[in-house]
This record gives sequence, structure tokens and C-alpha cells, in this order.
Amino acid sequence: MELWEINARESIRDLTTRYNSNGDAGRFANVRELFLDDAVMDLEGDVKTGLDEIMTIFTGTRSKLHDVPPHPAADVPKDKAALPYVRHYTATHQIDLVDKNNATGRLYFFVVTPIGPDHWGRYTDTYRTNDAGQWKFARRHVKVDGRAANSLFGGM
Repeated sequence: MELWEINARESIRDLTTRYNSNGDAGRFANVRELFLDDAVMDLEGDVKTGLDEIMTIFTGTRSKLHDVPPHPAADVPKDKAALPYVRHYTATHQIDLVDKNNATGRLYFFVVTPIGPDHWGRYTDTYRTNDAGQWKFARRHVKVDGRAANSLFGGM
């Protein structure tokens, strides 16, 4: 394995970690920075293209969960519409490097909320570097495999 491959893999792992940690904390401006301008996000057939459309996924989630009391330890400022705690856990991250600027990946996710296990599934990703050489999401497909009967994300 060459050094550029190690750097690419670690940068992509960092990208996916930042997606979940920033999203879980409601830091959606930070999530926005993880996508290319022309990125596509597919939530089981609900396809959003470009940053503005993609960000509606996160603002819509905040709106739908607004009436759920936030967890006291939520790290979102009290003057913001805080989400209840949401914790994404990911595993089995397979990264396939196509070349120095393109890669694909897939990983499993599991989400915990105040109800306990909430929903779980798979991410299938396409990553690409931007002009500054930073790895970003070019495409993310989210497939929910199952959810709890009382999921806070039911029907989303």
C-alpha cells in the first residue's frame, strides 16, 4: 500500500465520522462542508441534489423532532432548537480507492435515541476530492434496514 492510499483511507474515515458527530450534535453548517457543491444524497428514493437541497434533510429532521425533549447532556446551545440525543454508530467501513481523487465506500449504521435502538441500515458512498485535495461526499445513499416500532425517525 502506498502512502497516498493510507492518507486517502484515513481522510475518508474522518469524513464519515465528522458527518455523524456533527449531524448528531445539530452542527449542520459543519455537515454542509463535508459535501461537494454538486453532491447527491438519496434517502431511499428521496433524492436531493446540491448543498441547499441536501441541507433540507437536516433542517427537516430538526423540525420534525422539535417537540421531542432534548437530552440534558445535548451539546447544542440552549438558544438553538436542540435535538434529543441522537448517536450514530458505524461499522464495517469498506473503502475502495478508484484513483487518487475518487473512491467508493459502504458501511453499516446503528442509531440510538432516547427510546434506545431507533433505526439501522447502510450507507453506500461515492467520495471525491475537491480542488483543495480534501475528500468530500459526492454521493451518499442511505438505506434503512429496520427501525423500532416507536422510532423517533419513523416515516422520515
